Amino acid sequence: MAARQVAAVTTSIRAMLNRSPLDVAAELLGSTLAHRTDDGTVAVALTEVEAYDGRDDPASHAYRGQTPRNSVMFGPAGRLYVYFSYGVHWCCNVVTGLEGQASAVLLRSGRVVEGVELARRRRGARVPDRGLARGPACLARALGIDGSCNGVDLLVAGSPLRLEVGERLRPVAAGPRVGVSAAADARWRFWLQDDATVSSYRRSARAPAG
Repeated sequence: MAARQVAAVTTSIRAMLNRSPLDVAAELLGSTLAHRTDDGTVAVALTEVEAYDGRDDPASHAYRGQTPRNSVMFGPAGRLYVYFSYGVHWCCNVVTGLEGQASAVLLRSGRVVEGVELARRRRGARVPDRGLARGPACLARALGIDGSCNGVDLLVAGSPLRLEVGERLRPVAAGPRVGVSAAADARWRFWLQDDATVSSYRRSARAPAG
């Protein structure tokens, strides 16, 4: 693809992300997030996501305003917001919306479409293919994402982390977010119907919010 075409595609994707997370979330399903490292490349096609709407969403990290931890959420759109959850594992989000609004889409689950063996080395030899990126922590681990990836622009040319918008091959379903207590009934989780890589629903007092 010529440089001008690449630039046009990048501009189009950034414009798509530069909207409300509720408008963006379902459109991310079927898209691919790829991470190139010294060990190789792993790419995951997204099958489940959750929207978090910043200061208008009590389940969001940004609900009480900007902090050093959540500053990436405040924009611009197209960057990766990575946080350490419960002191145990990493989770990642695509930043959306206008700069300053602090909205994001949590990447919950996906299907590994490139680098299956590398993803399995990171996740464990006995993990089946459908489970390699099933759940936000597993997805981040399969992709080799950690705190060093926080703030990376997913759309800039040459980035080791790259988001490519793809085609949804299944109908989209919506329901409550997993593991949140605040705004627990908001139907802001979106997933591809009947896809084996989608995580199980769990309602909890503790929240892996984005």
